[in-house]
Amino acid sequence: MKTLKVGGVPEHFNLPWHLCIENDEFKNQDINVIWKDFPDGTGAMTRALRNGEIDVAVLLTEGAVKDIISGNEARIVQSYIASSLIWGIHVDAGSDYQSIEDLAGKKVAISRVGSGSQLMAYVNAQNQAWDPSKLEFEIIGDINGAVKALKEGRADYFMWEHFTTKPLVDNGTFRRVADCPTPWPCFVIAVKNEILKIDYADVRKMIDIVNQKSSEILNIPGIDEVFAERYGQKIEDIRKWMEITSWSQQQITEADLEEVQQQLLRLDLISNTIDSSCILYNL
Repeated sequence: MKTLKVGGVPEHFNLPWHLCIENDEFKNQDINVIWKDFPDGTGAMTRALRNGEIDVAVLLTEGAVKDIISGNEARIVQSYIASSLIWGIHVDAGSDYQSIEDLAGKKVAISRVGSGSQLMAYVNAQNQAWDPSKLEFEIIGDINGAVKALKEGRADYFMWEHFTTKPLVDNGTFRRVADCPTPWPCFVIAVKNEILKIDYADVRKMIDIVNQKSSEILNIPGIDEVFAERYGQKIEDIRKWMEITSWSQQQITEADLEEVQQQLLRLDLISNTIDSSCILYNL
C-alpha cells in the first residue's frame, strides 16, 4: 500500500479529505493517506513541501504560485476550491478601529513570511490605494498568536478566513471591520515533483477519490450539521458559507494563473513571471 502525506489547514474546506480517510475510501484503493493539519497556514505548508515533511499540500493559490516561482520543486495538479476565499479583516474588539480606513499605515499581524495572511495584506493595501511597500508586519504564528498580538497592541489588524474567525467575532475577541475576497479560485492541490515522477498513478487515484467526494459533499443529508459540529460554527453561518463555496475537480485555468502571477508581480512579491508549464502539471 502506497503512503502519501497530505497537508492542509484545519478548516471546513478540507472535510472531503477527512471523510475519505475515515471511510477507508483511500485504503480501499491501496493508498494510505496520512493527513497533517497546518494551523499556521500556507507558509508552513510550502516549507513542509520543500523539506519533504509532506508530499501533497492543499493550499492557497497565491501562496503555491509564489513559492513555486521562488524555487519550490512542486507543481499544481488541480484547483480545489473554485470560489473566492473571503478574508475577514479583524481588529481587537477593545480597539478604537471601526473601519478599514482607520487601518491605513497600521501594523499587520501575519502567520509567517510568505503566508496567505501576508499576501492578502498586500492585495488589500492595493485595493485601498495604500502603498504596499509601506506595510509593516508582526509575525504571530497562528490565530491564537494573533489574538494575543492584537490585544497587546503589537499589531493592529489580522486577516483570516471570514467564517473560521467568526466565533472570535461572536465572542467579543475580535471586531471585523471589512472583508477582502481573493480575485481568483482560492485553494489548489500541489504535489512534489519527485512524487509525481514515481507515484503518478497513486496521486491520480487519490485525487479522483477526493474529487468524487467534493463533487457530492454539499448534497449529503445533514452535512451542514456535520460542518457546524466539527468546526465549531453556528449552523446559520455554515449555511451561508455553503451557499458561496464551490469545490473544483478541474485544473486551474491559465487565465486565473496569469492573473495571480501578474498580481504578485505588481506587488513586487515575485521578480518575474514564468511559463505555466513550470507551475502546472496535468494529471
